[in-house]
Amino acid sequence: MSANNDASSNTIPQLMDLTVESITKNTKLANGQTPNPRLKFLMEKLVDYLHNYVRETRLTTKEWTETIQFLTACGQMCTDVRQEFVLLSDILGVSVLVDALDNPKPPNATESTVLGPFYTDDAEDVANGESIASPGKGEICLVLATVKDTEGKPIEGARIDVWETDSNGLYDNQYKDRERPDMRGRLTTDKNGEFHFKCVKPVSYAVPIDGPVGKLLEKLHRHAYRPAHIHFRIWVPAGIYDELVTALYVHGDPYETSDAVFGVKKSLIVDVEKVDDASIAKKYDVQEQDWLIKYDFVLTTREETQSLRTLSIYD
Repeated sequence: MSANNDASSNTIPQLMDLTVESITKNTKLANGQTPNPRLKFLMEKLVDYLHNYVRETRLTTKEWTETIQFLTACGQMCTDVRQEFVLLSDILGVSVLVDALDNPKPPNATESTVLGPFYTDDAEDVANGESIASPGKGEICLVLATVKDTEGKPIEGARIDVWETDSNGLYDNQYKDRERPDMRGRLTTDKNGEFHFKCVKPVSYAVPIDGPVGKLLEKLHRHAYRPAHIHFRIWVPAGIYDELVTALYVHGDPYETSDAVFGVKKSLIVDVEKVDDASIAKKYDVQEQDWLIKYDFVLTTREETQSLRTLSIYD
C-alpha cells in the first residue's frame, strides 16, 4: 500500500450518521482533505450535482447498475485507436462545452471545436501543394489557407495537422490493415502565412455505432451522422500563440444543423467551390472543375486567450 493510501498517514474525518440527508456532506467531508484547492472544488461540485441528480430522479438500484454496466462496456470498447469515452463525451455535448469554455475567442479569431476521437500524432510532413491522401480515396479537393494573428499579421512557421475521412466516410485508423497514415498530414506556413494542399472532398459519415454509445443513440432515437468536414490542429512552436483545434464544415450538408457531436459553428461553415480558373489549376497542379476550399485561420496569443478566460462569467 502506498503512503498516500495508508490510513495511518492520513487524517480520518469523523463522519456523521449516514442518512439520505447527510450522505452528501459526509462524502464532501471525506474528500475535503486534499491540499489541492482546485481538486477539492471539482470534487465538491461533482458530488453535489451527482447526488442531487440521484435524489431528483429517485434513481433505482437497477438503473444505477445498468449505468455502471454501460460505462464498463465503454471502457472495454476502448483501444489505442478508438476512444469510446471521448465519443460518449461528444454525443452528450460535453466535449464542445469544455472546449468552448477553455478556449474563448475574440470575435475576429477562428473558433475552436471538438478534436474528435480519430486524431493521431503520427501524421507525416507534407510539403505545400502535395496531397494528404493516397490515390483513389475520393474526389480531389484543393485547400488554400492562411494563418494570421488577430491584427492581420501573417504567421510564418505555423504547424498544421490535417485529417479527414476518405470518400467511404472512414478514417485511416478505422481500417484494420492500416500500415501508415493516410488522409492526414502535417504542413508548415510560408513567410506569407500561407499553406495549401490537396485532399479528398469531405463527406458526411456516421460515428461508430457498434458499441455502447451507438446503442444509446438508437435508444434516444438520434442519428449518428456528422456533416462533411476537415479537421485542423494549428500551433506555433515558439509558444506565443494559443493552439487552435478546429474544423471546416461543408455548407449545405444534410447534417449541418444536426451534427451528432454538436461540433458545427456558423463561422466554421465554408462553401466548397469548383476550380474555374485555368491559371489557378496550373499554379496548384489540379484540374479545372476539381473542388476548392478557401479559408483564413486567425490565431490568438496565449495572453489574449488568458485575458478572456479571466473575464469569463463562468469563473
